[in-house]
Amino acid sequence: MSLYGALFSGVSALSAQSQSMGIIADNITNVNTIGYKATRADFSTLVTASGSASKYSPGGVSSNPTGLVDRQGLLQASTSPTDLAITGKGFFVVNTAQVPSGISGTYLYTRAGSFAADSNGYLKNTGGHFLQGYPYDAAGALPSNRALSSMESINISNLTGTATPTSTLSISANLNSDQTPVAYTFGNMSAGTVTPDFERSVQIFDSKGGSRALTFGFVRDNALAANQWSVEIYANPATDVTDTNGLLNAVGTSLLAFNTDGTIDTATSNLPTTLPITTWAAALGIANSSLAINYGTNAQADGMTQFNNPSALISSETNGAVYGALTGVSVAEDGIVTALFDNGTRQDIYKVPLALFPNVNGLEGRTGNAYIGTVSAGDLTLQDAGSGGSGLINASNLEASTVDLAEQFSIMIQTQQAYSASARIITSADEMLDELIRLAR
Repeated sequence: MSLYGALFSGVSALSAQSQSMGIIADNITNVNTIGYKATRADFSTLVTASGSASKYSPGGVSSNPTGLVDRQGLLQASTSPTDLAITGKGFFVVNTAQVPSGISGTYLYTRAGSFAADSNGYLKNTGGHFLQGYPYDAAGALPSNRALSSMESINISNLTGTATPTSTLSISANLNSDQTPVAYTFGNMSAGTVTPDFERSVQIFDSKGGSRALTFGFVRDNALAANQWSVEIYANPATDVTDTNGLLNAVGTSLLAFNTDGTIDTATSNLPTTLPITTWAAALGIANSSLAINYGTNAQADGMTQFNNPSALISSETNGAVYGALTGVSVAEDGIVTALFDNGTRQDIYKVPLALFPNVNGLEGRTGNAYIGTVSAGDLTLQDAGSGGSGLINASNLEASTVDLAEQFSIMIQTQQAYSASARIITSADEMLDELIRLAR
């Protein structure tokens, strides 16, 4: 009968409004939770089919929680370089285990990017979940198989210092075209028996991070044609290199030729573009290496030149670095985690991918402000940040909760009033039933 139906309809309303109040309570208590996504209570009618068009059979109401996971929270600046936020689509892949293997640990997905190194150096957020990423190998390559099984928990404390040997050198200098030619024999400059018309040293580094001085000596040789210079490349001090080419510390000799307009003539020049440093290894116990030297472009004034101006070194540029200790890490927008060393060198160590789902609102929440994949969420795809529809990663930022307090308090008032009205339905139906029972007395 309709009277009992009204009673049960009121009971269903109390249940639905109670669940709504619980959702509001969770939202308000997580107003300051990093990366939290608000949940909404959606109400739907419960209909009981009646057997007659002239009668109405009350049904009721039910409430269902809907996660608003696709909402973007505001970014808040942070001072930690490992605090990460995402602008756009995607989730960080995390695991409950420090070292996932086999059935150990569960892969979860989160926007809570408050990661910090734990006592073992692993990046872990406040939910206790470990950030996952693809590791770079010794050759600087990422795994070819971009799957969950190819990732590992990111560790930023097991990195040692590094030294980088010099492998490239570019030199730009002007040689005075009015320099008077002198008698010269190969080895005179490095031996000190002839003073170079122009001499400059460039700092380079060996494989152990040791600093070495490589000296370029230039002399206007009277045995050569016009616009030609003899060049020696030697170590300074001489003890840095053992005997080579029959001369104590010379590591190379060459002819430098110029065009009539003062630009370098690479076709006539006999310059070593690759300088072997194998003799250094014998003397100092360092790894064999080679040095690629760039003197400039043929017929261009972008390297060695010969003009009627005093000889001068314009610029020199080398790579390599001395031994450097780890000073920190940085995370780029595309998810590359780079180790920073105090010698100025950088080394890519991990790449953080982003997880995408066709229906992110279908993900199932887990403790620690994380989600687990479900059938309704669709299949997981892993994308590099900034590609494949994924967002960008912002270091030194955190994504704020999407809860709007004003909105939640407004909904709370509505829920409270609806609950009171639903309770009134029950008391009114009770009074009517009581009146019906008194008719039989």
